[in-house]
Amino acid sequence: MADNEQINVIVSIDFSNEIMARIRAVSPLLNVEQHFPDVPDAKWKTAEVLYTVRNYPKPADAPLLRWIQINSAGMGRVLREDISKAEDVAITSASGIHVTQIANYCLMMILAFHYKLPTMLDFQRQGKWADNQYEIFRPSDLKGKTLGLVGYGSIARETARLAQAFGMTVLATKHDAMTAKESDTDYSPEGTGDPDGVIPERIYPGEALATMAPECDYIVLTVPMTEQTRHMVNERVLNAMKETAVLVNIARGGVVDEKAMIKALSKGTIRGVALDVFEQEPLPEDSPLWKMDNVIISPHVSGNTDDYHEKAAELFIANLKRYLDKKPLYNQLNREAGY
Repeated sequence: MADNEQINVIVSIDFSNEIMARIRAVSPLLNVEQHFPDVPDAKWKTAEVLYTVRNYPKPADAPLLRWIQINSAGMGRVLREDISKAEDVAITSASGIHVTQIANYCLMMILAFHYKLPTMLDFQRQGKWADNQYEIFRPSDLKGKTLGLVGYGSIARETARLAQAFGMTVLATKHDAMTAKESDTDYSPEGTGDPDGVIPERIYPGEALATMAPECDYIVLTVPMTEQTRHMVNERVLNAMKETAVLVNIARGGVVDEKAMIKALSKGTIRGVALDVFEQEPLPEDSPLWKMDNVIISPHVSGNTDDYHEKAAELFIANLKRYLDKKPLYNQLNREAGY
């Protein structure tokens, strides 16, 4: 990008006219065109910036492309595309725009298990008033319980903030356990999370999950899916957890060894799980998880919200300004790390 040179931007998502106007208003240097659901082949030749859900050019078809902003937090889909191998093309995710929604989901699941909501609903379906209701529905105080966060990115930091408000003790694992502060290039909405990393009582390195697990009453998984995190919650970790502990997974299904988890649930090694993601999606109809009374299932919707486009556009606009100012972009792919 040369100074004062026009930048051709393709937006391949169904943003509203109002959002498109906000994007165009960022700078007169931007020539912003919206092409959705398909991008005409000829447009790839001059595109420098691409916002996309699923449309990716071949590297040879887009010689001027220098930056791709994707519409999701996960990088899995774009990493399967040839364009991801082009070292001169920056790729940025939408990580951070889901912060409040997913953190609220995590607390909802913690509260659902803590106050035995599934059991309440079971009695409701039966049309039955529990005879020993005070015994069945006698929770301990959530204050003083310990939450373990696996990964300490933007979602985990907001979950930590909410958990702290409930009086919970927070522990976390982090790839770089010696750096608690959030990176300047990790996007988080203003007023959310724990940017200075002061909430966790202890931060463990990622490989010490089995050491943290016995301390936790609830464990929430928020790590990206990489070869290093695949099946990181395995039989060893599950066996290390308290029998009364609950696992919440909003990361990716492959982070958990699903067979080992089903075995642990069947044997009562752990109390229960709340799952928004699975190794195979949609979850097969014959999966035993459907019929387990210590499992809460949602169909990969924890980050869904009615203002998703507005939040995504806010991040894109912030990144466009950084691109124009030649500053590091938010949420840029680290090809070596894989996320």
